[in-house]
Amino acid sequence: MKINKLQINAFGNIENREIELSENINIVYGKNEAGKSTLLKFIVDSLYGISKNKRGKEFSDYDRYKPWKSEEFSGKIIYTLDDGKKYEVFRDFNKKNPKIYDEELNDISKEFTIDRTNGNQFFTEQTKIDEDTFLSTLVSMQQEVKLGKQEQNTLLQKLANLAGTGEDNVSYKKAMEKINKRQIEEIGTLRSQGRPINIIKEEKFKLQDEIGELEEYKEKQYEIEELKQSLEEKIKQDEEKFKIIKELRALEETEKIEKQKIALNENILKENNEKIEKLKLNKKELENEINKIKVPNRENKKIIKSQNIINIAIILISIILMTIFKNNTITLIAMTTIFVISVLILIISNIINIIKVARRNEHIEKQISKVKQQKQELETNIDKINTQIELLIKNSDEQAKAIENVEEVLKIQIENEKSKIKNTYKLEEINISNLSFELENIQNNINKNKLEIHSLELDKNNILPKLEKLAKMEEELQEMNEKEQNLLKLNNSMELAKQILEVAYTKMKENVTPKFTKNLSKNIEQISDGKYKNVRINDEEGIIVEKENGEYISSEKLSIRNNRPTIYIVKTRSNKRTIRRNNANNTRRSICILR
Repeated sequence: MKINKLQINAFGNIENREIELSENINIVYGKNEAGKSTLLKFIVDSLYGISKNKRGKEFSDYDRYKPWKSEEFSGKIIYTLDDGKKYEVFRDFNKKNPKIYDEELNDISKEFTIDRTNGNQFFTEQTKIDEDTFLSTLVSMQQEVKLGKQEQNTLLQKLANLAGTGEDNVSYKKAMEKINKRQIEEIGTLRSQGRPINIIKEEKFKLQDEIGELEEYKEKQYEIEELKQSLEEKIKQDEEKFKIIKELRALEETEKIEKQKIALNENILKENNEKIEKLKLNKKELENEINKIKVPNRENKKIIKSQNIINIAIILISIILMTIFKNNTITLIAMTTIFVISVLILIISNIINIIKVARRNEHIEKQISKVKQQKQELETNIDKINTQIELLIKNSDEQAKAIENVEEVLKIQIENEKSKIKNTYKLEEINISNLSFELENIQNNINKNKLEIHSLELDKNNILPKLEKLAKMEEELQEMNEKEQNLLKLNNSMELAKQILEVAYTKMKENVTPKFTKNLSKNIEQISDGKYKNVRINDEEGIIVEKENGEYISSEKLSIRNNRPTIYIVKTRSNKRTIRRNNANNTRRSICILR
């Protein structure tokens, strides 16, 4: 990275200062207490924040660098990262978190992680360098020329990593150890115990044993389901057959009802015909009665006429006798008397006869009137009978025609329905001659099969808890298999990672390590004034140095000796520069090497 500009409003003994840094190396020098260390501290605290923790010192950094003469305790740093992105950071040191701006001066402070203790971690996330590493490598503060044990170990480890893997923060050995450890802890092996893969296998064996015991209930369930389906199919067929027979019987009932209607109409027609015949007989009887009725003859005048003829004949005889015996007085008197008596008799007889005839005629007229009335009544009854006969004949004709039509329609309808049923169903399986028996038999079969299904349902319900337990165990087994597969995939991934890491490490050792150790040996030789000439990278101990007597020792043993020089690696834009500084040199000057 490159620091472009520093703006110090107030920090320690520095106030209202702006420093623009040029390209490549910038050296800041001055007398003691001029503010060189304060300037370096401002850069560090602007990037990582200032600590209020004393950490065993008399004063914390916050109290040490807080201005005495001003309430202002702030500043700004402008820098550009290696990717060319430019940032401005304004920090009020009284507050934990700064404000970070991009090139367009957008506030991007919230885009970075904010730690409760250390505040905004923007610079660590941007450069992947934490404060300790930054202070151990890029910045050497006053009286911090000699590195501590921890800083030395950190740098040596980074050198070893750099030589072995090409990255200062990647250790092949530790990476392999971590992968192996993670394999053991997160997966396990066939010989390990209590590890995830072993626990899963044990649980799988246990589940498989229990599942095997419960499998028979699953088979029984299949048998129950198959039998149930078979019975349901039979019920369905029987119900269909039942429906057919009901339709046929309904047709029979319809046919029966229609035939009853026809029979009723035929009876009505028969009754009408019988009524007609009976009326005809009545008519004939009435006609016979009419024929038997005779109007009385008026023969009374004939009787009177015959009597008058007799009386006249007697009178004529008397007159003739009187003429003959006119000379005979006695005879004449006798004849005259006879004559007179005959005349009187004739007159009286006529009067009596006239009265009798009148009475008799009156009686005859009554009889004639009565006979006529009786005859008229008979004729009226005959007319009524004729009317009734006509109506009955007409009704009979209509009834006969209706019966004929109903029979024809019924015949066609029944035949059509039967034909439709025959085309839809197999009537040869049905005893059409006794549908009621068939219905009863089918209903019994349906009830029997339903009862058996109910019994099967009870059996199924009894094994249902075991099947649920089986399903749950199968799900658990499936989960176990998935977990086992995931562990195996993870194990394969780790094995593949180890293979790739080993191949990469081997290639790195073949290509990078010889050059690196060669250059490092030259630098060590210069730093140690030729005392140490050969440096090697060991997989077990990291960096090892060959002593004058030929013995190899770990570089860590060198770093703890007070009379040994301290190694600093300063990152610049294009290379790494090694600065040798004698610990005995007590010159109090701070050198800030940037970019």
